[in-house]
Amino acid sequence: MNWIIQTLLLTGVVFSSINNDTVKQENATFGAGCFWCVEAIYQRVNGVLAVESGYAGGHVKNPTYEQVVSGNTGHAEVVRVMFDPDVISFEELLEVFWHTHDPTTLNRQGADVGTQYRSAIFYHNEDQKKIAEKSLAKTDKSDLWDDPIVTEISPLMNYSTAEDYHQNYFNNNPNAGYCSVVIAPKVAKFKKDFPHLLQDSL
Repeated sequence: MNWIIQTLLLTGVVFSSINNDTVKQENATFGAGCFWCVEAIYQRVNGVLAVESGYAGGHVKNPTYEQVVSGNTGHAEVVRVMFDPDVISFEELLEVFWHTHDPTTLNRQGADVGTQYRSAIFYHNEDQKKIAEKSLAKTDKSDLWDDPIVTEISPLMNYSTAEDYHQNYFNNNPNAGYCSVVIAPKVAKFKKDFPHLLQDSL
């Protein structure tokens, strides 16, 4: 399939030509711990067209992975999710976000500790900001988590794509130790909790 994609990063809007049909697409950017885990989950969501691992929110331009994991650049490990809003909404992507990581632990997800692993929603436009704030407030009042949510909601700044070996990591390395011990159980839980959002092929 040939894809011709023009990405407007500041607005999160993308127009693609697929089989000569023009469709509107949107971008969302989430930080929820190690981006390998987050990428693996969103790749399985129906309506998600592509997922890219990257870095956002820091003060260094185009940092390396080594710089980010040092915790000195201010970046978070994130995934950029390209999705078809006619199939899945930003609100539904946020529902997956709240359920598939712990948004109540500051700068930490499990054994991954540091500001680079913080829970964050980097909005692409004002609509996403309002939706994210409303979703956070609603989730915080629910019984999903016992402790208060500490997720950062910030405008997308200083985004850069992670190195090639980070892309599609779980699918390319299913038998690696971190993948089998950490990521696979998270993917299995997502499939159990969100069967209505799974891609048909999964």
